[in-house]
Amino acid sequence: MLHGSGRTDIEEFEPRQSNDINEFGNRRAVYAASDGIWPLYFAIVDRANYVTSLVNSCFRIVTAEGRSESYYYFSVNADALPHTPWRAGMIYILPAATFEQQPRTHFHGIEIELTQWASRAPVRPLARLAVQPQDFPFLAQIRGHDMAEVERRAAADPHGFPWLAD
Repeated sequence: MLHGSGRTDIEEFEPRQSNDINEFGNRRAVYAASDGIWPLYFAIVDRANYVTSLVNSCFRIVTAEGRSESYYYFSVNADALPHTPWRAGMIYILPAATFEQQPRTHFHGIEIELTQWASRAPVRPLARLAVQPQDFPFLAQIRGHDMAEVERRAAADPHGFPWLAD
């Protein structure tokens, strides 16, 4: 499991209450991913200075033939983008033993596997890897959003992620 953070000194991850629109992601847990790109986003986004809102996802489409490559969506509050809100960060490699994967879901008849995992128990890292913003392959594609508009659209259509503007 992989976890991205701007902190470089974490010796143990304690479960924390998250703020997410879905039930799995809105509980007290340590969150990690089984995808190598998604944690990079969390490692390089500077939430201490400019970024107050994140909208993001990583998933694979599941068919009878197997799973697709990963699909990604990355967005921060639009007013942060002019400040180039990126930082150096750390990817933590965590043991998988206490993690459970977010259940698969269906969207318009398509089976979706989300790469988010959660542990309700504290987790000690096995290793760590320092990263820079330029390590994130989708840095130039990070979108900006208006959180009030995202909240309005999410309330009107909870399954309409990512609630893009027209």
